[in-house]
Amino acid sequence: MNTLHLLFTKDGLVYQISKNKNVLEEKSFLSSEETPENFISEKLDEILVKQRYDEVSVLSALNHFAMMPDSFSDHESGFDLIAYNAPVERDSEELMLSVNKKHSLQFYYTFPKIFYTKIKDLSIPVRFNFSGEKFLNSISNKGNKEIHINLYHNQCEFFAIDDKKIILYNNLDVNSEVDFLYFVMFTLSKIGFGIKDTQFFVYGETTENETFISELQKFVKNLRIVFDNLPRKNFILN
Repeated sequence: MNTLHLLFTKDGLVYQISKNKNVLEEKSFLSSEETPENFISEKLDEILVKQRYDEVSVLSALNHFAMMPDSFSDHESGFDLIAYNAPVERDSEELMLSVNKKHSLQFYYTFPKIFYTKIKDLSIPVRFNFSGEKFLNSISNKGNKEIHINLYHNQCEFFAIDDKKIILYNNLDVNSEVDFLYFVMFTLSKIGFGIKDTQFFVYGETTENETFISELQKFVKNLRIVFDNLPRKNFILN
């Protein structure tokens, strides 16, 4: 079975083509001031017609989201909840929902309609998910105070967990690795996590964000790099 995996980030798109869990092809595209305005959309068009796929798996790491308990059922207010975190354009965004049964949480998130329509027009099975839900399912925690950080290009998402309870999740667009560090440390002070008794786990683009890692290590003793996104081994897509 040929599966197309797509990961959308703040300013990028990563795709993998796999067959029976073997990665055949992988590539990343990052938009910048030098790239055309519709760069990511055009690259998505190229990817969708590269070959015939049996299914598509879409993962959104865009930071238009709201985390709620799974008992919350007023789905009509999803856009309003997301609007507390980020500007919402209802005419151009599709409201989506991802449920994490293990932790009794659900994530409302929006996904650009232009991308949604192009993918659905393939008329093959498509699975949509939010990166926070996928990341949370990938985490193993032991019941201590823990911070789990997943790094992207110019982006960071993290969970604060205490005694296996989710205390906080956030997904940030930032322009420097120092900004990553500042916000994480600021968050610790607000939720009462002490540096000495908190375990830190880092995943994702750790090589690209090595300045963040080295700066974090100056303050944190209990730090472990769990995954580095090596080519064809992007853990959150697998």
